[in-house]
Amino acid sequence: MVYVKSFRDLEVYKLAREVSKEIYIITKGFPSEEKFSLTDQIRRSSRSVGAQIAEAWGKRRYENHFISKLTDADSEQLETQHWIEEADECNYIDSKIAKELIQKCESIGKMLHSMIDKSSTFCNKSQ
Repeated sequence: MVYVKSFRDLEVYKLAREVSKEIYIITKGFPSEEKFSLTDQIRRSSRSVGAQIAEAWGKRRYENHFISKLTDADSEQLETQHWIEEADECNYIDSKIAKELIQKCESIGKMLHSMIDKSSTFCNKSQ
């Protein structure tokens, strides 16, 4: 993967950061009683997706560790989908926006699965 010099160059990382930023902005409007529950949970899981991708990048020398961190990132995006659905059901978020966020999360999942399937191209020992 010569053309990718940093995890910051990965489209999946950029999309993960975009989703976490959107969620941060949206959750500013959540009720104050949700501050230490739903707000914290959805922010934490959405931010963790990008963090896990960055960690995976640092583990490329060890393919199984790389895959493990990408799997963690996928788990976090799935958790984020869950919290988005919870927020939608509580009418804290517009259903159209919830659907768009879930679609972005699903795209992240597809990209992560592709990276896992092609892990050997990311984990060249000569890096």
